[in-house]
Amino acid sequence: MSASDNSLGSLLGGSLRLPGNTGRTRRFSPGEVLFSAGEPGDGFYLIESGRVQIFAAVGTGDPRLLATLGPGDTVGEMAVLDDAPRSATARAETATETRHMGRDELLQLLEQQPGLALILIREFSNRMRVLNAKYVDEVVQAERLAVVGRFAGSIVHDFKNPLAVIGLAAELACSDHTSVPMRHKAQNRIAQQVDRMTNMLQELIEFTKPSGQRPNLRPVDFSRYMVPLAEEIRQELAERRVIVMLENAPPAVDVRVDPKRLSRLFHNLLNNAVDEMSAGGKILLRFQQTAAELRVDIEDTGRGIAPEIAAALFTPFATHGKAHGTGLGLTICKKIIEDHGGKIWAAPGEPGKGATFSFTLPVGT
Repeated sequence: MSASDNSLGSLLGGSLRLPGNTGRTRRFSPGEVLFSAGEPGDGFYLIESGRVQIFAAVGTGDPRLLATLGPGDTVGEMAVLDDAPRSATARAETATETRHMGRDELLQLLEQQPGLALILIREFSNRMRVLNAKYVDEVVQAERLAVVGRFAGSIVHDFKNPLAVIGLAAELACSDHTSVPMRHKAQNRIAQQVDRMTNMLQELIEFTKPSGQRPNLRPVDFSRYMVPLAEEIRQELAERRVIVMLENAPPAVDVRVDPKRLSRLFHNLLNNAVDEMSAGGKILLRFQQTAAELRVDIEDTGRGIAPEIAAALFTPFATHGKAHGTGLGLTICKKIIEDHGGKIWAAPGEPGKGATFSFTLPVGT
């Protein structure tokens, strides 16, 4: 961004100087700050030599470099004119010499030279276009990095439980004192968890592709599907001092599902409940059947749903007060259920008395 012959900087450096102390010389060493974001806009600078970098915060992250200005450029004039705090920080990149002009001096100059107002407007417009484009680029880049970090956190969180099961089962299978039946059982558990992790990765891939393939739904007897799945989850969560109970028997009714994806939904919902019960607790599963749909309720004895997050439960990365997790699991749950033609919702319950997640599946082949 270099000044043109008709820019404010070039005119101030030429014949439009005011008498007196207007344009006091100020020198800055490399790395020295001219002004900081949030400070009063008491004046602006005309750069005569050197370079000045402009930094501004992007979101909640660290300040990022938005522009580098050189001889003939002005810096800090926006805050002077709108009488607002500085929106950015200016720092000398190299040894820099400037002339400083205060607000009253600039207003006096504009009064004596009304034509400068048009030059100011033109310069502000050009400056804002450049800075806005740079700011948008930085925001997009910061958000991309944040999303990558959130996805990585989600993967680590979701893989933690299967890896723990694999570790225990591998230790049991390799022990010299383990019977052959127990060794086979451990091997089966390892295979189940590896399959589950593969399915989880596929879900994350599908989540990033809105045009992903539709699920492969097929008729399944819900009772035959649910009973072994509940037993698998019961054994897994027992190691975390959580009891899984079926209030009533799963109905022997046909539903069209993708068994692997629906299993992911149950694992997500129950493990989310466990995250709210660090000291242990209970999870109750209820099943209700009508002519058109099957409803499943998953009720826990945890801390309930925080009011701050209740309205955004199923949006990506929504989370509150959890050491791990991003909320992506519930977003995937919503996508799974909608792909099955059902609905999912949550009832926060009384504070400190748990929460209930419910979903429906269409009945029939």
